[in-house]
Formats: sequence, structure tokens, C-alpha cells
Amino acid sequence: MNSRLANLTWPMTAMKSSLVLRNARQLPLYVIMSLLAIPFVFPFLWMFSSSLKTPLDIFTYPPALIPADPQWNNFVEAFQFQPLGRQFFNSVYIAVIVTVGTLIIASLAGYAFARVRFPLRSLLFLLLLLGLMMPAEVTIIPNYLLMGSLNLLNSHVPLIVIPLFGANAIVGTFLMRQSFLSFPQDLEDAAMLDGLGRFGIYWRIALPLAGPTLATVGILTFLSSWNGFIEPLVFLSDRELFTIPLALGNFVDHYGTPLWHLQLAATTVSVLPVLIVYFFAQRYVINSFINSGLKG
Repeated sequence: MNSRLANLTWPMTAMKSSLVLRNARQLPLYVIMSLLAIPFVFPFLWMFSSSLKTPLDIFTYPPALIPADPQWNNFVEAFQFQPLGRQFFNSVYIAVIVTVGTLIIASLAGYAFARVRFPLRSLLFLLLLLGLMMPAEVTIIPNYLLMGSLNLLNSHVPLIVIPLFGANAIVGTFLMRQSFLSFPQDLEDAAMLDGLGRFGIYWRIALPLAGPTLATVGILTFLSSWNGFIEPLVFLSDRELFTIPLALGNFVDHYGTPLWHLQLAATTVSVLPVLIVYFFAQRYVINSFINSGLKG
């Protein structure tokens, strides 16, 4: 009986020893990576720390990372100074609509370029990629004149419609195309034999297999829409319609002096959703960009 127990426990003991040895070997790497992460994490720590200080404490010397008397009321005052809650909601719903719309357009276009044969397919895809070389600043004036002629200025429509056909949609189309190129041809032929059409194959088979790429495109689009500044600055004039990036520049007093403690408190609130989303989905972004170069 004892020998049998020993035979059963020996592999588990050896496995635990191997894991401990491997972790011990990786410990210096973890230490080095943690030290390298400090320059990237420190600005966020300083932002949060300064959001809990008074305006005078922010500029005291020597600076203190931990405030002696945390001013938690700064966050309440930030929401009272201007309609920050409404502006936060504006950013959320615009980013969600743009993300969903981009996923639909990019996935359909990516599937067409990857799986459907039509004349000048490669040339059209090349022309599509050339659109990435045109900065958004070049098209902002024509877009402004177009939206003005349609009486859509000072509304959220330009912030939703224009990004659906901008750089994010092009990048999303490229990533989706690369993902669909790895779709097995035999599986597609079998689906056609079962009576599925192009859209059925796209919706029921190809799209579920492209889940990681969809997550990547969604994250990149959400972050771009959330952080967008130029378009809201050009198209919006009503403070109630402002998005978060545009609202952060309005924390000033009657003389135009920035209210740093309120601005940093509002910035801390605006950054938290982005950090949470990216923290849980960063591996999809990395893996998708790595795999996007496997097929041409």
C-alpha cells in the first residue's frame, strides 16, 4: 500500500518541484519587467495622487506622491463644475455605436476581400489600404462643409458616421481579412454543400471563428472613439454635447487658469474604463497583430 501511494505521489512532487524551479529561474525576469514598468505606471499614480490634492499642494516642492490630506471631494466638484456625467454618457454611447458599426462593416468587407472572388479585388484592397496614408486633418474641412450642408453640425451624427469609414474601419478590414484568409477552404465547401450561402457561411461559421480578431478590432475602435478630440472640437459647440476629451479642457476658472485638481480628478475617472477594458483584453490585441502577418 505504501509503495502504491509513493508511486502516485512521486509524479505530483516532481511536477511541483519543476514548477518551483521554473518560477525561480523566471524571478529575475519578473523583477526586471517590473522595474521597466515603473516609468509607464508612475504617471497614472501621479495623476491619481494629484487628483486628491488641493491646487497649492500639486505644485509644492518637494512633491509628495501620497497626499497628507486626501481631498476626495474633488471628484464630486468635478461633476458639479460642468455636466461631466452627461459628457461621460455621450462618450460611452458614441463609442459603443461606432464600435458595433465598425465591427459590422469591417467584418463584411474583410470577408469579401478574403473569400469572395470579384474583379479587381487586389487593386481595390490596395486602394483601401492607401487610405491609411491620408491624415484625418486633411479631410476635416471637407467633412465639416459636408456636415454643414446637411445641417448636422453641433450634433453627434458626424462623430458616429465619419469614423465608420475612417482609419479604424480600414485597419479593422485588414485584420478581419487576414483572419478570414486562414479559414479552411474544405470547411467552406462543406458548408456550401449543406446549402449555406455566402452570408450564412459568414454569419454561422466564419464570424465565430474570428472571435479574437473581432475583439481586437472592437477594442481598438472603442479606444480611438473614446480618445477622439479633433472631431468633437470641430463639430460640437454645446457643452451638453461634449465628449470626455473635449470636456477635460474646460476645467478653468473665470480668468482661464486651469483648475488642475478638478481636471486631474475628471481625467482619472475618464481613464478607468479604458484601463479596465484593455487590461482584460490586451492578449487579444497582441495575438491578433502577430497572426495578421501569417497570411498575405
